[in-house]
Amino acid sequence: MNFLLSIAFVLCWSSGFIGAKLGAGSASAITILMWRFLPLAVVLIIIAAAGRSWRGLTVRDMTRQAVIGVLSQSGYLLTVYYAIQLGVASGTTALIDGVQPLVAGALAGPLLSQHVSRRQWLGLCLGVSGVVIVTAADAAAGTGVAWWAYLIPFLGMISLVAATLLEGRSRKRVAPMAALTTHCLTSAVIFTALALSTGNAKPPGELTFWGAITWLVALSTFGGYGLYWIIMRRSGVTKVNTLMFLMAPVTAVWGALMFGEPFGPRTLLGLGVGLAAVVIVHGGDTSPTRHCAGDTDSAEAPGPARYGA
Repeated sequence: MNFLLSIAFVLCWSSGFIGAKLGAGSASAITILMWRFLPLAVVLIIIAAAGRSWRGLTVRDMTRQAVIGVLSQSGYLLTVYYAIQLGVASGTTALIDGVQPLVAGALAGPLLSQHVSRRQWLGLCLGVSGVVIVTAADAAAGTGVAWWAYLIPFLGMISLVAATLLEGRSRKRVAPMAALTTHCLTSAVIFTALALSTGNAKPPGELTFWGAITWLVALSTFGGYGLYWIIMRRSGVTKVNTLMFLMAPVTAVWGALMFGEPFGPRTLLGLGVGLAAVVIVHGGDTSPTRHCAGDTDSAEAPGPARYGA
């Protein structure tokens, strides 16, 4: 199950970069994000209201989830979409985000009391090497994009790491539907406010725009974003973030097939190195993962049960 979830997560998360590229030709980043989350938030509120996922949650719990949503959705996606809008290739954006596992892995120990073995550190460093290989290959192609545009997705990566660590320190596990609804509602409010204030709220009438919106909602939000938190709670921060190493080469291959973006031998080599990193890290620790210091639920409800049944 963990293997199948990992494959689905990599494909769905990578689809977000492709979907952003699809929509970039017909609308601004703010417009795409507003119409991605506004209808979705309404649907999720109706579904969640009919269930029992909100039972037992306090204002503090929902406030924490709202902050996590701002970091993991609003901050992260806005930077990714804006970078692609500026001309940064989808594969390059994924490559820059690829340094996230090293940052999250380095901070998981002191902040979350999670054990990171030497073998896992070796895999993390190997994964960074794969990212560097593919990044160098992409930069050598020469896209003519301003140098500062490559810093924008880096800010998004920091935002996602912060959300991951904040969630990892949570003592109370929120049901998936309640968490996803809160995150999407927060993003819908933020992106709608930005779109209205900048005059970018009106959607274009092009079919490609609505195709991109459908793509992003189905694959990226429900698939990639949902699986991110599920796998993190099943396997821990270090292992789920190591899968992020695969996003760059997978997106590079996908972008080459769909948009004709550069893909050569060095990109293929980076893909192989990233796969090796994932194998090393996922085989480096078979002990149960503790999600946060002092988590009294760890022994009673390990793994997926702690996600909130």
